[in-house]
Amino acid sequence: MGKLNGLHHIAISTGDIKQQIAYFSDVLGMELIALYWMHGVENTFHGFMKLGDEAVAFVFKEENKDIEPVIGQTHSGNSGDASAPGTMQHLALNVDTLDDLLAMRDRIRSRGITVMGPIDHGICHSIYFAGPEHLSLEVSTSHSADAPLDLKGTWIDPEVVGLAGISEEELKRYMSPAEFTNDGAPLKNPAVDPTKPQMSYPDGVLEKIMGAPDEALKHSVDKTAPSPGGYSFG
Repeated sequence: MGKLNGLHHIAISTGDIKQQIAYFSDVLGMELIALYWMHGVENTFHGFMKLGDEAVAFVFKEENKDIEPVIGQTHSGNSGDASAPGTMQHLALNVDTLDDLLAMRDRIRSRGITVMGPIDHGICHSIYFAGPEHLSLEVSTSHSADAPLDLKGTWIDPEVVGLAGISEEELKRYMSPAEFTNDGAPLKNPAVDPTKPQMSYPDGVLEKIMGAPDEALKHSVDKTAPSPGGYSFG
């Protein structure tokens, strides 16, 4: 019960949402499926590019334009380099087969974008390239399209386990997480604990939001579609 089963969307900040939409549509062949005011956030656009049953999303705020990218801090610069903890190091997209990967490589190159690979990692084949605003991008395919990344522990290196400070008992627990069931009433939010990870809001706002009843938050934003039936051609 309650198991995660895939990616819903990954959100990427942008200072030029048109540039990102154009790139992901033309270079990568992804469809724009939503572009609207971000619910509950002033002066912010949200754009979704279709990725199978999931999406890559872009978030535009006017102040994003004034935040200077710093390679090695805000951005890694490439898929193997450093960036600040908590930032997106690179974005890897999936295709089903090696033939699909080669076709995607050639599509990207046909748009004048340089591509490295494919590289055979054993776990997958991957190509690497850059996107707008210093995005580090990858497209990968697993060796088995029927069971991607179903590795059964094959790729867990004991040396790396030790370097990460993970004990044998912890490893077993991480590989087989405890089930959770809640057959009673919904759990209330705990009190805000500064020793736990928390979202960043001005003083007092976080406590107000987290202390609000779930039902009040559920109906706190206008979820009306941008126009009746959405935008259509014709």
